[in-house]
Formats: sequence, C-alpha cells, structure tokens
Amino acid sequence: MIGRNDPCWCGSGEKWKKCHFPELSSKSEASKVAERYYKQYRIRLKKPEEIEGIRRACRLAAQILDKLCKRSQAGVTTNELDEYAVQLHQEAGALAAPLGYGDPPYPKSICTSINDEICHGIPDDQPLKEGDIMNIDVSVILDGYFGDCSKMVMIGDISQEKYQVCNVAYECLQRSIHILKPNILLCEIGDIIEDYATAQGCSVVNQFVGHGTGLEFHEPPQVPHHRNQLKIPLVAGMIFTIEPMINAGVREARIDPSNKWEARTADGKPSAQYEHTILITPTGHEILTLLD
Repeated sequence: MIGRNDPCWCGSGEKWKKCHFPELSSKSEASKVAERYYKQYRIRLKKPEEIEGIRRACRLAAQILDKLCKRSQAGVTTNELDEYAVQLHQEAGALAAPLGYGDPPYPKSICTSINDEICHGIPDDQPLKEGDIMNIDVSVILDGYFGDCSKMVMIGDISQEKYQVCNVAYECLQRSIHILKPNILLCEIGDIIEDYATAQGCSVVNQFVGHGTGLEFHEPPQVPHHRNQLKIPLVAGMIFTIEPMINAGVREARIDPSNKWEARTADGKPSAQYEHTILITPTGHEILTLLD
C-alpha cells in the first residue's frame, strides 16, 4: 500500500500527499494546470470567487446592452445612446471599460459601429436612419471585474446584403461557441468561423481578435476568428470573448487616420459582429453574457 510520503504513482517525483493523494488531488491538479498555463501562455485561469465576480460583471454588461438595443431606432443619435449608457453604468455602480482606454484614449463609454464600420465606432450626433445596421459593444467594470459583449441592431427595413452579413456573423458566433469544451484547441474556433463565413460568401476580419478577459479588459490569449495555428488546449477556468467580425466584401479594414480608432471595410460594404464572454467549465462551457 502506498504511503503519504512515498513517491506518487504518476511519476511526478513529488510525494503522494502533495500530488494525487485523494483529498488533495483535485486542488493540486488545478493548481498545477493554472501555474503551467500562466508560465507557458500568460493565461490566468480564474478561481471560483473570481468567476463569480466576472459572472456578475458579464450579466450587467448584457443587461445594459439589451437596454441600449431597445432604445436604438431611427432619429436617435449614438451620442444619446452613449449618454444613456453612462446613466446605466452609474446606476449600477459600474465603470465603462472603453472610456479613456488605449492611445489615443477612447473618448466614449460604448462603441457604436454603423454599416461599413467594423468596430470601435465612436458615438456622435448623426441620427440613426432607416436601413442602418449597428453593432453596440458594451464593456463594464463591476467591483474590479470585467464583462464584455456586443450585438447588432437593425433599424427598420434593411438591404438583403446587410441582413445576410448579420445572419452570418450571428451563426459564426453560435457555431464557434457550440464546440467549446476542455481539450478543444484554440485554433478550432477560427476554423469553424472561417469555414462557415466563406461558404456563405462573406469574409472574416483578421486585423482584430477576441481576447481573454475578466480580471483585466484584455488578457491573453488572443482568440483569432480566422484560420490560425494557436494550438492551445482549452481548460476549465479560461474566460475569453469570441467576437467574429464578418464582412460582406473583402476582409481588410482601414483605420480612420484622424481618430485612430474607427475601422471601416476597405470596399465600403457592410460588416457585422456579435460577441459573448465565455467560461470554459470542466464539462463544457458557460456563456456569461447570455440573458435569461
């Protein structure tokens, strides 16, 4: 019979009591995996108390996003939506993660990307109009934890091209989330998205990626939405966003030279994006920014 101070049966070289001893094996294994992932990939696997805080932040982000989408209609300006977002953050005791972020500092509390804007659209006084599509991106900080999500809004009757790109973006997100579980490789997310998008006649933006989040706004790993070689196995405790940016035309983006933020499609065709923050669980995944 193996003793507590005997070498562990797994060949680790450590004593059984510090490795696979029944009462400690689960905790010990989790700690080892967390240490390895941070050392090798700089990925911080979240602890249960951190997951709970991130879950609350994500739920708030989803609630704010839902209210902003319901207020979006023809005649409303994106500045008015930003002012409403400020109010909602303040009422919840939260901060808007985008405000002041980056270099140059992002000037607003949400991103509102309209028609051919791929991402990082800055709210202004131009009213929304019939036929517009718009992505609203909400990122909150609640009690030091981050939540991040976005979705598309369709203003009145839109063109078939815009309808198609919105549907493809939504389906890309859903298909990529569906496969998530431990031991799936990170690169498989991009495979699923690009396979579907190109089959539907669309392209996948490769200048922007999803990202780890929760304890910081942007953490490792990067989560590309196109084919890539990031062969990092998913493990329980990983939290990251998937936010495929899908274009009706070419995949290339052009960054506004004046504000250094707004990215538009190179050919002027429409773009669409949906985003969730996801936790990898021991048996699968949990969408943290999904409302009931």
